[in-house]
Amino acid sequence: MAKPNSRATLIDYCLRNLGAPVIEINVDDDQLDDRIDEALQFYQHYHADAIEKVFLKHQVTQDDIDNGLISIPDLVTDVIRVLPIRDNSASASLFDVKYQMHLNDMYSLGYMGNLLEYTMAKQYLSTLDVLIDSDDKFVSFDRHRNQLRIDMDWVNEVVVGSYIVVEAYRIIDPATFTDVYNDYFLKKYATSLIKKQWGANLLKFEGMQMPGGVTFNGRQLFDDAVQELERLEEEVRLNWEQPVDFYIG
Repeated sequence: MAKPNSRATLIDYCLRNLGAPVIEINVDDDQLDDRIDEALQFYQHYHADAIEKVFLKHQVTQDDIDNGLISIPDLVTDVIRVLPIRDNSASASLFDVKYQMHLNDMYSLGYMGNLLEYTMAKQYLSTLDVLIDSDDKFVSFDRHRNQLRIDMDWVNEVVVGSYIVVEAYRIIDPATFTDVYNDYFLKKYATSLIKKQWGANLLKFEGMQMPGGVTFNGRQLFDDAVQELERLEEEVRLNWEQPVDFYIG
């Protein structure tokens, strides 16, 4: 059996799974395309295998500074955070608390020292940094406009030509990585959607008797597909969905 590696081969797989060419599948080509689009949209929104974590860099322009917004690529679905624009842990000052801690305590971290105390001290300083001098930014990501708003003092914190790094989730583009079309869940879900469409198309002929005594049973096809979809959607939400811990556009 050939592995689906495109929209067309995925459609062929789904139709064969429903009985084609032995059975005529009464679904229009446009309806098939719509159901594949729907399957991909659901898969990319809920399935962990459909997205990847990435770090994207954006070079600041004067327009970014004027508007407080940066453009985000279309395939990005969620933004986790904006990486600190400056490194608070780096300092050349002799009066810096962290510098003094390293200067006075680092010599004893060998076999004679206590790593536990050093670790606790670092965690305490990190907590102080979050509470007093945090460099975290409040952001708002709008996926449909492909824009990320960062609430900060743009004029004083960044300059034209500098870079902002964003941690985000991005859709794995099936046009580039064609193995997406062979995903087990996607094939099952797309097949059930097409089956539901097939049943919906036949509902108008329910009870109609054809020559030879054959009758259409679109209602059964439709109901079976609805049950399959409910089961698959519950499965992906329970087993494959990413934890909601980021900014959703």
